[in-house]
Amino acid sequence: MMDTAFLISAFTTLFVVIDPPAQTSIFLAITHEMDLQTKRRIAIRACITATLILILFAAFGEALLGFVGISMSAFRVAGGALLFLTAMDMLFERRTKRRENSAEEEEHPDPSIFPLAIPLIAGPGAIASIILLAGQNPGIEGLATVIAVMLAVMAILLVFNLNSHLLGRLLGKTGLNVVTRLLGMLLAALAVQFILDGLRDFGFAG
Repeated sequence: MMDTAFLISAFTTLFVVIDPPAQTSIFLAITHEMDLQTKRRIAIRACITATLILILFAAFGEALLGFVGISMSAFRVAGGALLFLTAMDMLFERRTKRRENSAEEEEHPDPSIFPLAIPLIAGPGAIASIILLAGQNPGIEGLATVIAVMLAVMAILLVFNLNSHLLGRLLGKTGLNVVTRLLGMLLAALAVQFILDGLRDFGFAG
């Protein structure tokens, strides 16, 4: 049986990194002029595409690292540093602004693949996280667990996006900002833990 603590940690990490509340506000901004049916089609396509990308990195990400000569311990340190920077962006609202600017600059009639699936949902932080989580529990069971947790987070994101008009009205811009900052604090702590785990592998942390 998989450790319950790992399940909670994996879910928290992926939920915080993918950040459904912030993604919903961006989805609203990108699709505000579209009809409800088009919004739903875009939300489903974006989530499916991002899910397939993350499954590929969960299954083959560590093998790719090994091919280029990067140890999992080194990737834990690098990934933790990347996630910490992401947390700082969330706490100071830089990430959401950058995502919105990117979406505005890259206007496209169908934004489901770009910029929604890549790089907003399956971005560097999400890819690094899923490789790290899969590396913590090698084997088929561990991979299946990480993928199942990721699917749960993506299902939440899909529900949020499908009901984005209701969620936006309920929370408002202030509510979404508060949730994003709280998630940023959690991500910062998880990032430090990833770095400590990597350093411990090298004998630098007890």
